[in-house]
Amino acid sequence: MSNIMLALPSKGRLQEEAMDLFAGSGLTIARPGGARSYLGEMTAMPDVTVRFLSASEIARELIRGTIDLGITGEDLIHETAETGPMQVEIVKRLGFGRADVVVAVPDAWIDVTAMDDLSDVAADFRARHGRWLKVATKYVNLTRRHFAQAGIAEYRIVESLGATEAAPASGAADLIVDITSTGSTLQANGLRILTDGVMLESEAVLMVSRNADWAGNRRRTLDALLEKLGAAAFIL
Repeated sequence: MSNIMLALPSKGRLQEEAMDLFAGSGLTIARPGGARSYLGEMTAMPDVTVRFLSASEIARELIRGTIDLGITGEDLIHETAETGPMQVEIVKRLGFGRADVVVAVPDAWIDVTAMDDLSDVAADFRARHGRWLKVATKYVNLTRRHFAQAGIAEYRIVESLGATEAAPASGAADLIVDITSTGSTLQANGLRILTDGVMLESEAVLMVSRNADWAGNRRRTLDALLEKLGAAAFIL
């Protein structure tokens, strides 16, 4: 197989800005099957096959090496696998899709301003309330790693399927780990970010899989594509 597989987000603002990025480099992407099609094509580079996937799928398949390069959020690479960042190479930071993964607590917790304070709260929470501290999040792996680094073990994760920032007010959780761009939604829900609570500064990035097959023509096609995009060279 000589074609290389490029994956782009399948919907939303990330998709629009990714398509604009390629079009601005003379690499307009068409969707012959219509807006709902998951396949695209790049007339300027016919050796590049385009697929439209969810941002989380792109992260997972880049790590596996089943797609060759793609655009997704840097946070998803860190969340999908602990070794995820080592399985890909970021060749271009794109300046859109910016969001931080943060630890946020209720405003009423006036004595909790940093992770050390949260560690103290977690240590005696069960004795006071008869249960573990509950953390609502979609970022289970990132949360576990960050809390372990802070020496916090006395908590339970509540996986969030909806609006994470509403979990403390509803009683579903005591605090949250979530993404935020401006912090305004957190503030509107009576939450604030700990002073050292930014776990990861994320944005949309173009990444190349280290686990894909880069022999022969495939590598030459990749190099030509990255050059057109003004991306860094891929060093395997």
